[in-house]
Amino acid sequence: MSASFIQPAHRIASFKPYFFASLNQKIAELKARNVDIIRIDMGSPDLPPADFIIETLVEHARRSDTHGYTPNGGFPAFREAVATYYRRRFGVKLDPMKETLALIGSKEGLFNLAQVILNPGDVVLVPDPAYPVYEAASVIAGAEVIKLPLKRENNFLPDLDEISPEILEKAKILWLNYPNNPTGAIAPLAYLEHIIQLAHRYHFIVAFDAPYTDICFGGYKAPSILQIPGAKEVAIEFNSLSKTYNMAGWRVGMAVGNPQIIQYLHTYKSQMDSSHFQPILLAAIAALTGDQSWIEERNRIYEQRRDLVVQALKKAGFEVEPPAAAIYVWAHLPAGYEDSTAFCTQLLEETGVSITPGIVYGTYGEGYIRISLGAPTERLQEAMARLTSWLQ
Repeated sequence: MSASFIQPAHRIASFKPYFFASLNQKIAELKARNVDIIRIDMGSPDLPPADFIIETLVEHARRSDTHGYTPNGGFPAFREAVATYYRRRFGVKLDPMKETLALIGSKEGLFNLAQVILNPGDVVLVPDPAYPVYEAASVIAGAEVIKLPLKRENNFLPDLDEISPEILEKAKILWLNYPNNPTGAIAPLAYLEHIIQLAHRYHFIVAFDAPYTDICFGGYKAPSILQIPGAKEVAIEFNSLSKTYNMAGWRVGMAVGNPQIIQYLHTYKSQMDSSHFQPILLAAIAALTGDQSWIEERNRIYEQRRDLVVQALKKAGFEVEPPAAAIYVWAHLPAGYEDSTAFCTQLLEETGVSITPGIVYGTYGEGYIRISLGAPTERLQEAMARLTSWLQ
């Protein structure tokens, strides 16, 4: 029987598979031909969480009373742990039950924000290049997406002077992400203060995606946008244990900030998920409130990897600067290369090294590539050796 009558909803009919889903298929085909693949494309940490975090998970998973449902949005102890972390790390005071919410990874919260705030025809401001979920979530909600170019000459910050007052008047959400994926750029606190002032003046929401605030180099400490006076009135921040604590597969994140938005998200989530496995939340509490010193050593490893990648890329003819934060190196293709997809495809097929084309993150990402530092150092060294040899 033909199933041609089965058609997708209009809001997703034009969507293509997520880039990494398609890439996984290509890599599987190459591996089947015994090609040695080095993946430095995805932002997935290769290092484990600290032992005490894993031990907390195991201890509670062995109990007989920790396998039932947990409260939607996280039980109070987790939300209190989030508030404790924000107070210690950023000096930000949060009401645990009104201004924090557990997420099944911050990506879920980013997507859901668009669904609870946007109506068809609403205007959203999305950086370009950017994490693709900002645009995808907005489009699925029926919003009009206006791109804000992130250019090297502006330190990969949106040029606020280029946004007309007419657009700001219409905007309902401004998406921001610093430290930035994919560029590794950072935002000065004064810049964020100006953003909050604009949000108050024009009455839009600032959705601040901040999963890389604890991966910083050279003494830099990334801020929370909630440090800025008046931010809670217009902003919501998304954070995650994925990158800070090497817990990407555990799927634990949090939304913090404006209590009205938190409530909208909580209500929406109550209709679509049943929260987390309790031992994971208990381990997350241990991560947020326990010893943080191990993170410094982990960051030194990332910094060493960053330096070896930057050095190799410069030698190979890329235009690149060492990022002050995050786990990515964003580099402009060498002279003679313009198509980032073609470059990355050929590199993968001929060397087995998988990196991400900049075009995946938006029109203004064309001409760039992104390399993840989430691979063992020796494999990164091998990848850089293959890349530089291939380009000679």
